[in-house]
Order: sequence, then C-alpha cells, then structure tokens
Amino acid sequence: MIEQVFSLSNKNEKIIERVVFDENVHYLHMVFNKGDGLPEHFSNSNVYMTILRGTLSIGLDDQEVKEYSGHHMLKIPVNTKMNVKNLHDETLELIVVKAPAPKA
Repeated sequence: MIEQVFSLSNKNEKIIERVVFDENVHYLHMVFNKGDGLPEHFSNSNVYMTILRGTLSIGLDDQEVKEYSGHHMLKIPVNTKMNVKNLHDETLELIVVKAPAPKA
C-alpha cells in the first residue's frame, strides 16, 4: 500500500489531535465546545484554518475579534498573535494546517 491513511475522531468533546505531524506539514483536527479554545499564542508557521462546523471567534494581532462560520478558510501568516475561541453554543470543528512544518 503506497498511501498512508489517517482517521479523525468523530466526537463532540474538546480535542486537539495531531493527525499528521512530520517534517513537511502539521495537520491538526480540533473540536471546541462553548468557552473552549487555544491559549493566546503567536503562529509558528503559516496557518491554514478551515472551519468545518460552528463559528470561530478569532482575534489576530491587535484587531478586534472577528467571527467566521463553517466552510470558510483563513490563511494566517507566521508570527501573528492568535486568540482562538468558540463563543457560541454550537460545537466548533476545525482543520488546522501548518506549512511549512514548524521547526522544533
């Protein structure tokens, strides 16, 4: 078999799973319930964030928080301050791709 196959969880509980984490790309699957999110941090690579369901509330650098619903993708440059949250009742599900893969 040439291809590698990866499975994503199908839960509604908070999860941050590293689906592919190699020298080429970091591919993460995230699920957040209301009030969940990531600690404020700076992006360590170019980040491509796809909202699969729910509404993402995100503050970037010193901009006010913006909201994006399912079926949108954000491209966020390296070294951007990020504040990622789910402020809504509906479960938020994201795919996050970091490319190129961050160095240690």
